[in-house]
Amino acid sequence: MSEPGNDLGIFLRARREAVLPADVGLPAGPRRRTPGLRRAELATLAGVSVEYLTRLEQGRDRRPSTGVLSSLADALRLDLGERVHLYRLTKAVDGFRCRSGPIEPVRTVRPTVAALLARLESTPAVLLNQLSEVLGHTAAYERLAAPLGLLDGEPPNLARFLFTDARARSVYPDWAHMADEQVAALKEGPFRHDGHMAALTDELTVAAGDEFARRAATLPGLARRSGVTRLAHPEAGELRLAYETLELTTEDQRIITYLPADAATADALARIETSGPRTLRAVTG
Repeated sequence: MSEPGNDLGIFLRARREAVLPADVGLPAGPRRRTPGLRRAELATLAGVSVEYLTRLEQGRDRRPSTGVLSSLADALRLDLGERVHLYRLTKAVDGFRCRSGPIEPVRTVRPTVAALLARLESTPAVLLNQLSEVLGHTAAYERLAAPLGLLDGEPPNLARFLFTDARARSVYPDWAHMADEQVAALKEGPFRHDGHMAALTDELTVAAGDEFARRAATLPGLARRSGVTRLAHPEAGELRLAYETLELTTEDQRIITYLPADAATADALARIETSGPRTLRAVTG
């Protein structure tokens, strides 16, 4: 059994189960019962005991050394973002934020970031902080998102919309997948060890119940940085949008841009482009 609040163990197990034996030179075998690597296989690759890896995954040990973290990261073939997340999970045990900058969530937009958003016009692009608050966006994003309700609230918050707004399940045909991704994004960093994040997660737990709480307890964190999402737009119909994420690590902010994933969506976005606001919106202080 996993201990409560065991984000480190959840992450390690999820990544272990995502590594194919063939990826690390092991035979798959006909009697393999678990997806990915067995615990003993990962322990061997990382040079730790099975007993110690078991304690880490179950949350009975949450303070592995830097050397152990590095060995596990190598064995699991983690990329740089995943390695940083793994390190942050161990620091969060002591309530320590592993990043430079202020503890308060950054709700201002640097002039250069605002200028970058302006350069992205006429592409739908939105600037979010770690709490999923909307800090700025292009006019193209407003034309896309405002009719859906995504920009309601002060400030608008995409996590709050997804879990508490009755329109969300109609807006997102793949709501369950979007809910997974949103919780994974919230869990990057200290999560409940940060007071502002704890307040938001408590609010979402009360408002959404098990739909949020179950994900918060089981998902390992790290949302996908790119992919395709579907939106049901009241004016343009179903849209398939390819998204890319640009991380602004010093502020714990990110810019997400959206491009049409198919010709039908490109045509629909062109129609949306002819209506609505023409001016970029960004909070600057």
